[in-house]
Amino acid sequence: MTNELDRVRDHYLATGLTDRLKTALAVFGPEEKRLMPEQLATLDQFHTRGLAATAELANLAVISADMSVLDVGSGVGGPARFLAATYGCEVTGVDLSEPFVEAARYLTARTGQDGKVSFEAGSALALPFEDGRFDAVLLQHVAMNIADRPRLYREIRRVLKPGGKFATFDVVLNGGDPHYPVPWAKTPGESFLLTADATCKAIEAAGFATLVQKDDTAAAKVWFAELRASGPPPSLNLGVVMGAGFVDLASNLGRNLMEGRLGILTAVFEAVAVKA
Repeated sequence: MTNELDRVRDHYLATGLTDRLKTALAVFGPEEKRLMPEQLATLDQFHTRGLAATAELANLAVISADMSVLDVGSGVGGPARFLAATYGCEVTGVDLSEPFVEAARYLTARTGQDGKVSFEAGSALALPFEDGRFDAVLLQHVAMNIADRPRLYREIRRVLKPGGKFATFDVVLNGGDPHYPVPWAKTPGESFLLTADATCKAIEAAGFATLVQKDDTAAAKVWFAELRASGPPPSLNLGVVMGAGFVDLASNLGRNLMEGRLGILTAVFEAVAVKA
């Protein structure tokens, strides 16, 4: 497991990330100028369909102001900041990459959301939180990097209150071997894909009941087609976070979706009693 985590951590190393973000965000004015969360949406939503997917997932999970929400694999914090700004809830993000956590804290300070949004470095397989702390957990484009799915989903169940919601939006295996590299893995050695059905069964086995299960592959294909038709990406894009080669990685994900090799799963579950 250590070798697996090290490979994934290395993939998201992002050395010098906060400094790159400071340089990129100079287009908005001086450092002390407060930014709006939506100004960062093209570089802080690290998943297919970006902010629109986060908004739809939050709606399906029925997020509200009185909730305490955990974003597992929070990246540079875009979804966490969106949830806090939109619903007024308290949001905690956790990510394996320390540079991502540092960058997430920096961007959250720039949007003035420090009081509602916080971030910690940690593994999704050993979440640094007590049992039953959260009302909802979000997981977006994260599970593909994790081989031990039963442990992942048990950890998420552990930190949820009874009746809490677990909402996931992830890439799944659809048919045939994927083309690499992709955004989450340069080689198959960092990629641990399951089919949509296998994913949902693993989640249910961890103590969840399925509330929503949707195949969002078609919407993802449309999104990629629109990106290609719109020409070069904006200057503030995920390449700032992951490096100049990220555009090619994202293109390969689009190719895998178009060829039917990969799909996109959206699902929401409710935490129930774990069977003895």
